[in-house]
Amino acid sequence: MVDATGRSSLSPLHKCTAVIRMLAYGTSVDSVDDYLRICETTTLKCVDKFTRGVISIFGAQYLRRPNAKYIERLMRMGEARGFPSMLGSIDCMHWEWKNCPVALKGQYVRAGSNNDINVLNQSNVFNDVLQGRAPKIHYTIDRTGYNKDYYLTYGIYHEWTTFVKSIPMPQGDKRKLFAPHQEWARKDNERAFGVLQSQFAIICNPTRSWHLDTLRRIMNTYIILHNMIVEDERATYGENFDFSYDHLNNDLTILPNDSNIDFQEFLRRRFDVRDKQIHRRLQQDLIEHI
Repeated sequence: MVDATGRSSLSPLHKCTAVIRMLAYGTSVDSVDDYLRICETTTLKCVDKFTRGVISIFGAQYLRRPNAKYIERLMRMGEARGFPSMLGSIDCMHWEWKNCPVALKGQYVRAGSNNDINVLNQSNVFNDVLQGRAPKIHYTIDRTGYNKDYYLTYGIYHEWTTFVKSIPMPQGDKRKLFAPHQEWARKDNERAFGVLQSQFAIICNPTRSWHLDTLRRIMNTYIILHNMIVEDERATYGENFDFSYDHLNNDLTILPNDSNIDFQEFLRRRFDVRDKQIHRRLQQDLIEHI
């Protein structure tokens, strides 16, 4: 390709090929240089521009949050697996940060704590619930009514009303029947992580000493590309969903413009999410349901 000055230059297709090869095969920058004749500095700059471009163009479509209609579809899928009103599974995938800068040591993993819990405390999965923006639902399991959807998790997570944990050592026939059902339904999440790692081998290995914002953009790019592949290959995604939140405005409760009232309401929702009694009752009702 000839640039504006008349000199031979790298084409955009050439640069994108180098980036995709580096992300998909987990190869080093040196190997890309040997194969495509692109120097290290240019390749790293292409990675940055490629991830920014993918997120800017496709992020709104492929990093969207589910609306009420899509949540209803997820609940139907959960009910087909034996768990009424289940949204899916929650888990954590670790991407090792090789040669972490000394100045940042210990800021993201505290001694004696678990990475999954640290990630959960910084996650925005439950922000809509705590801020009152989540779609209102109501369902009944074993003659008990509930108004919050839930995710399947394993035993290390908190006893929240939005979690249904596994039983590590079940006692009794009912619990022994429930445990493998819960673990089987939770395998979807593990498979998704496995497919993501097989498609983009770079996350199977310790990453470079990139800045955290760069790592976040790279991971978001993986998710966008993965969602593109799923949408292209699976016929079940052929349905037309309205992913806007315009139709949910009438369902939301508008609080007075009082910061004290808003904060009290936030604390009430936070207490409801962390209610251990509801968590245990929901698990017991699901055991009876199974």
